[in-house]
Amino acid sequence: MVLPLEMGWRHLLFENWPVDPALMDAHLPEPLSPDTFDGSAWLSVVPFTNVDVRPKGFPAWASVPLPELNVRTYVTRDGEPSVYFFSLDAQGVSSVVGARIFHHLPYYYARISLEWADGRVRFSSRRKHPGARPARYEASYWPTGEPFSAPEDPLGEFLVERYRFYTEAPDGSLRYTDVSHDPWTLYPATAEVETDTLCSADGFDRPEADPVYFYSPGLDVVTEPSRRAPEERA
Repeated sequence: MVLPLEMGWRHLLFENWPVDPALMDAHLPEPLSPDTFDGSAWLSVVPFTNVDVRPKGFPAWASVPLPELNVRTYVTRDGEPSVYFFSLDAQGVSSVVGARIFHHLPYYYARISLEWADGRVRFSSRRKHPGARPARYEASYWPTGEPFSAPEDPLGEFLVERYRFYTEAPDGSLRYTDVSHDPWTLYPATAEVETDTLCSADGFDRPEADPVYFYSPGLDVVTEPSRRAPEERA
């Protein structure tokens, strides 16, 4: 039996590009449709770290942070705004294996470091997963400006206020997981990205448009067990 999990997500960068909805649609499982803002679908790269990962209801204990990096887009199904993950790179072999087996998520083992110093995050990731396409990401990022509540900003709300994510399991079935958390607090952000081959590893050209950056110090979340999505009615 897979239990719901509690954890904290910390030091997140949301690096977001507007893209052609038709391009995104070509990369999605058929039951999902690209969600759009101002006529564009959006592709995001999100580096951050997990802390205090544990079964729901268990006390937090001293644990090693688990940095992570995901590539995602925004979708709808049955009117529910959701996230779809193309890949998730993570530090920790056991975490990657567990997420693949029990949560049907496209996790890849990577060597990742995240350091917070002088108000900036330094993030570095190199994919080491056997048989996977190589992928690297190196960046520094930091908050600028004043914090704001994501629901008060139309684009911020579109990108982060989502409480379901979808993935495609190895058998081709569509899976979903529901998450719960308080509304996000975001900051405008600046990033210096030195290396990024994630998009090409996931079958995309890196978008030419300038990305929109948001930073969040993080929040605590609860994730429910993965479920198989029901078939669409004919």
